[in-house]
Amino acid sequence: MSPGKGPAGARSFMKSRLEPSPPPAPGQAFRVGTAPADLSALFVREGDIPRDARMDKPIDQGRLILDGDLRPWSGRLGEVFSPVRVRTPAGLSPLRLGSRPRMTGRDALRVLAAARKAFADGRGAWPSLSLARRVRALEDFASRLAALREPVVRTLMWEIAKPRAELEAEFDRTVESFGRLVRVAAKRERAQRALIRQRGIVGLVRDEPRGVALCAGPYNYPLFETFGLVAPALLAGNTVIIKPPRIGVLFLDALLEPLAACFPPGTVHVLSGEGPAVLDPLMRSGGIDVFAFVGSVAVADRLIGLHPRRTRLRSLLGLGAKNAAVVLPDADLDVAVRECLLGALAFNGQRCAALKILFVHEAVREPFLERLAAETARVRIGMPWERGVRITPLADPARLPYLGALIDDAAGRGAAVVNENGGRSAGSLLVPAVLRPVTSRMRVFWEEQFGPIVPVAFFRRTEEPVGYLRASPFGQQASVFGDGIRTLGPFIEAARSQVARININAKCQRGPDLFPFSGKKDSARGDFSVTEILGAFSDRTVVAAREGGRGAALLLRCRAASGRPPSAKGGRP
Repeated sequence: MSPGKGPAGARSFMKSRLEPSPPPAPGQAFRVGTAPADLSALFVREGDIPRDARMDKPIDQGRLILDGDLRPWSGRLGEVFSPVRVRTPAGLSPLRLGSRPRMTGRDALRVLAAARKAFADGRGAWPSLSLARRVRALEDFASRLAALREPVVRTLMWEIAKPRAELEAEFDRTVESFGRLVRVAAKRERAQRALIRQRGIVGLVRDEPRGVALCAGPYNYPLFETFGLVAPALLAGNTVIIKPPRIGVLFLDALLEPLAACFPPGTVHVLSGEGPAVLDPLMRSGGIDVFAFVGSVAVADRLIGLHPRRTRLRSLLGLGAKNAAVVLPDADLDVAVRECLLGALAFNGQRCAALKILFVHEAVREPFLERLAAETARVRIGMPWERGVRITPLADPARLPYLGALIDDAAGRGAAVVNENGGRSAGSLLVPAVLRPVTSRMRVFWEEQFGPIVPVAFFRRTEEPVGYLRASPFGQQASVFGDGIRTLGPFIEAARSQVARININAKCQRGPDLFPFSGKKDSARGDFSVTEILGAFSDRTVVAAREGGRGAALLLRCRAASGRPPSAKGGRP
């Protein structure tokens, strides 16, 4: 598809097409409870987009890292449109952001061949470097990335419609995470330089890279989650193939030059294209050594099933979640409502760690619901560049029918929307809907909605929400709100075997990044925390000898030599 074409009525960001208009009114956002009857009023005319929020021009990606170098791309392109709509005389119209390469399976195998050649069974330029030199390269990249904060944040704001303040926090967190990762890697290496002596044997245990790592991040955190996989994969000495998400790909155009400049040829590639077209051939080839993926259970299972040597494939998986909050009779309702609302509606609930169902004890159901509905009415809904906004257009507007179907199914089985304007939609916007009472007969009770729907179920005995955790296929986190060990204790003890993290009087969340971040059952495989993730991208190797002999002396000399940076032909760092 050639640049400039797309859905009927699609408009471009090019400045030459921006019509003169008076300065926009300050703040177009509304409160959920006072949203206008015509929700399309929440969208703005193209000419009313603030100048500091506009993109200068469409990003038509005409280059890729191929065969180890940054090269022009002459193949097919796929159009990219923003989930943010603009008002026109004909109605709401999508904005064209640019285009991305639509690589084929043949292109993907060409990338894989270059990555395997660069790894060279562990003898390539990048895996041969000392940790100190890998660190310098990663720090160089982090420095270049930090300088790109404004264009990356702005592009992502239009690609996924996440509030600008949240994107700025995600960007800063990504850059800061590199420093934490480097400190953890240095600590691991110091520990590995210590000799182990036992029963007359002396040995060294070292981390060795596994090979080619395929890193695929999600659209809700396309920068942090993607480079949260890429950085440790590189630091461990692997070559890396980055598969950006279907939504949130254009921002990577600004990172191609830093990636090509900071790492030896063939070390990093970006694979742009439809998932099945490019990922299926890679997995079928058997040439992927580490599969690091954040996405759905179904996609992960299908891709892993394509690998011909699954016992040799290392998988690090962040998958689905249906995190529950449990509000006990002695809970501080102000705290519970505040935390539940933050947990359920941050970035429209499009987070794996979002609270996706609330269990409220019958003794406090009415006061809790009254406060929850009132606080939901105060949530700001609008465009992602507006201050204080929490509800923005959905990153994937195609999910609107699914979310609407969940609400309709619940309503048809006895639930009601209790907050003002809840469940209304226009264009790519969905007003948050608080549903009560939700029961096990309803789809939203079990399905991960990944959107601004807040299902509320009631319970009399703690065994009821615990039974839900046991029956759920997911096991990431849970939150519990209460004020006494006699009420909190039994739930915490029962939930420990079902979820990987229990939050007391706080919403579910990933951070701090030094905490373990994993899941039980179908929610995860492996630990994504800074302290453990390096182990997912490396294998432990032991070099041992009998103590007191010639072998032990040689082992000591090897340890001393390993502290010096080895030569690596063709290495840029």
